[in-house]
Amino acid sequence: MSIPGLSECVREWEDLQSHYQEMQDTHKLYKQKLEEVTKLQTRCATSITRQKKKLKELSYDLGKCKASHKNDNEEETIKDLHSNIKTREKTFFEMESFLPKKNGLYLSLVLGNVNVTLLSKQAKFAYKDEYEKFKLYLTMILLVLSFICRFLLNSRVTDAVFNFLLVWYYCTLTIRESILINNGSRIKGWWVLNHYVSTFLSGVMLTWPDGLMYQMFRNQFLSFSMYQSFVQFLQYYYQSGCLYRLRALGERHNMDLTVEGFQSWMWRGLTFLLPFLFFGQFWQLYNAGTLFQLATHPQCKEWQVIMCGIPFLIHFLGNFFTTLRVVHQKKFQKQNEDQKDK
Repeated sequence: MSIPGLSECVREWEDLQSHYQEMQDTHKLYKQKLEEVTKLQTRCATSITRQKKKLKELSYDLGKCKASHKNDNEEETIKDLHSNIKTREKTFFEMESFLPKKNGLYLSLVLGNVNVTLLSKQAKFAYKDEYEKFKLYLTMILLVLSFICRFLLNSRVTDAVFNFLLVWYYCTLTIRESILINNGSRIKGWWVLNHYVSTFLSGVMLTWPDGLMYQMFRNQFLSFSMYQSFVQFLQYYYQSGCLYRLRALGERHNMDLTVEGFQSWMWRGLTFLLPFLFFGQFWQLYNAGTLFQLATHPQCKEWQVIMCGIPFLIHFLGNFFTTLRVVHQKKFQKQNEDQKDK
């Protein structure tokens, strides 16, 4: 290999210098644009806040007008204005998903004031897809590990590893879901609280010492964990298929997720999935009953027994009644649609 001469090195340095100058100019332009974007973000956020305040006042005034309207024309005008206000509020929701916002209490405690808003559609979709893959892969790992603990290894150490993985999994889900909510995902109500309850339950199971009470409940818990992972695996593929079709038809928001449980958009072809969901929910009730019964055992001294029974009961009540409510809503909507068609 020939050694390069000094003139060639000088020429290469000069070439690097020209590219370096170009890079400096590009970086300077980038900082200028970044400052402009920050100012635009502040201006947009301020305008949206002002508009939302005005809309709230307008809605209140329309409520007064509705109570004292005099003819059908006025009533129709009030309805139109209410409809336009709701449409405007949805538009603001879309706008705010692309603007930096303050973290909620949970994210503030975990991450502080770090801005977690993703400012491009590509970044939002990439994060959402990564979240979905994370859930799928961890569900498969938990299914395999619960099987190993249930049928191959009877050790408190491997059980602790399994419960620690559950704690980490649900803690991570709560953080990721909070970030997704900040970026426009519409996860609401019980499906948000559900993972916080699961985190608490897994943490208590992790601290439960080995003993008679633990061994009496161990196999039942591991069997339930296997079934729960299996149902979540079925849910993922069913829900992801539903979401794909509804997004293609423009009926669902692009940041909507597959989440645990049954939601209104999952109605098509649901007869396959509902029995699995209800069976799992009543298994949660059975777990709660078993633990409350163990709590009355003469040799029961562990506080973990009753503190595991309460979350299982909360899980059953939340999952069962939320599912029933959504099914009832969908049936009611379907009946209204059938009546309109007639």
